[in-house]
Order: sequence, then C-alpha cells, then structure tokens
Amino acid sequence: MLPKLIVFDLDFTLWDCDGTWCDCLSPPFGMESGVVMDSTKRPVTLYPDVKQILEQCKALDCEMALASRTEQPAWALSLIDSLGITSYFAFSEIYPSSKVLHFSSLKKASTFEFSQMLFFDDESRNISEVSSLGVACVHVTQGLNQSLFDASLQRFQQNHFNK
Repeated sequence: MLPKLIVFDLDFTLWDCDGTWCDCLSPPFGMESGVVMDSTKRPVTLYPDVKQILEQCKALDCEMALASRTEQPAWALSLIDSLGITSYFAFSEIYPSSKVLHFSSLKKASTFEFSQMLFFDDESRNISEVSSLGVACVHVTQGLNQSLFDASLQRFQQNHFNK
C-alpha cells in the first residue's frame, strides 16, 4: 500500500539556500540566469532529484504536503512559487511551530490517518516528534534524492516503519 499523503520539509530537504535556512536569506527573490537568488545573490536550488520525485508522487496519485517551521512563511511561499513547485502540494503548514501541530493540522485538512503519511525531514528532532504520532518518517541527511525516496517508499509499502 502506498502512502496517502507524502509530506516534505523545505530547507535541506527539498532545497538548499546556499547552506542556510530560507529565513536567513534577504528578499526580494528574483531570477538570474535561470536560478532563484535573494537580494545578496545567494542561490536557492532544489536538490537535483526533487522535481522527478514530485512527478513520481503525482503519477502514483499520492497527495503531497509541506511542513516547515520557518520564521518567515511568506518568504518560503515566495520561494516555492519561484521554483515552480506550488502546484504539487495540496496542503501546506508553513509557520514557526512544532511539527506535531503541523501534522495535526494536516490530518484534519486531509482526513488521512497518521499511519497513511510518509514524511521527509533533515532534522532529527522533527523525525522523533512526528514518528511518535505514528507517521512513517525518513531522516534526510544530504537533501532528498531518488535512491532515498525509492527505498523509503518500498519500506512504507512493506510496512517496516515504526516497528
């Protein structure tokens, strides 16, 4: 069985903001030679496999959501739009709060159970908090890539999370 909802963190999971978090950038954001940049010319780039992974989720008919604890939600939303990925996500919880609150809101909005969700994040504390809800969680250590995604999807299908 596939997850009903696949949830992604932003910073260091879907994108790299020149080695920092998006709330440490300097808007406004613009495009320069096809690359999203902040006002100080810091690039914001999706990890190489991210668009392919989002397309794969779409082809599998899995709903997608974002969960980010950024201090600057408007900046994150602007970057999501600038990177051309807004349309992939049915739900988003982007604000400075616990990921437990984010997931409680996602559960309510999506009507999916925690056990039907798969979550990718780079921070161990978020993985620990959210896995306690019964969500299948994957620690992303160097940006999301196809190999990690495929292995996580297979593990979810085999029901090897949270055991």
